[in-house]
Amino acid sequence: MKNFKLALLPFVLFSTSAFATTEVMTYKSPYCGCCTEWVEHMEDNGFNVKIEDHENMNPIKQKLGVEPRLASCHTAVIDGYVFEGHIPASDIKNFLAEPRDFKGLAVPGMPIGSPGMEYGDQKDKYQVVAFKENGKLALFNTHN
Repeated sequence: MKNFKLALLPFVLFSTSAFATTEVMTYKSPYCGCCTEWVEHMEDNGFNVKIEDHENMNPIKQKLGVEPRLASCHTAVIDGYVFEGHIPASDIKNFLAEPRDFKGLAVPGMPIGSPGMEYGDQKDKYQVVAFKENGKLALFNTHN
């Protein structure tokens, strides 16, 4: 039985440390409090977040292929995928767990109750959409 436990140990350490080193490059306005709260949400969920503040986010969004209909206040990049807005860390983890033919995920706008946009007991129903380079969208998840 002792050998069995030792055989599992490297796998557990590898899988835990591999996720803990997932780096998130986040582009945001220096004046946006909800972006800072989303960063904290991501860090609380095991992501290593780096921040780059920009006065004008439009050039960043254009460079990364975020269409205006998908826009929110901050944009993040993980392993080449683009994540726009207040996406729950659990959705990002699920997305990254399976390679997909999508450019990334987005939560358009700033829905109340999404990570970083908490406001008491209020919660808007909102959708997380997956988007492709060609502009096609697919529903990824719905939150109530």
